[in-house]
Amino acid sequence: MASSLKLADPSELAGKWLATLIAKEDAPASQALQDKPSNVCTLDLQANQTLGEGAECLSAWLGEQTIGWFTEPDGIAITGPEGSKVLFLSRHRDGFYQSTLKSGLTITLQREVH
Repeated sequence: MASSLKLADPSELAGKWLATLIAKEDAPASQALQDKPSNVCTLDLQANQTLGEGAECLSAWLGEQTIGWFTEPDGIAITGPEGSKVLFLSRHRDGFYQSTLKSGLTITLQREVH
């Protein structure tokens, strides 16, 4: 199966994404309507594969520093200071990635539409 997956070029994924932290009991639709700034932030995946705006927000959710990212055939990996993978977001469809943390919370990454 892996051979059928195309590794996205970083330039295809670079840009602004909406990151959302969702608790088990929060449906994504209701979460989007709630005004919880600590549960939603804009994450800038920069073309040089570093994280720009929103890195602090994501770091707070994960409890460890996040500074970079890279593409994988089936998703996006977020990296820490040593370049180690600290989060993997699996691709569900174009412009939508998701990961469930050990705590049971879910992080979604959705391409911002302008």
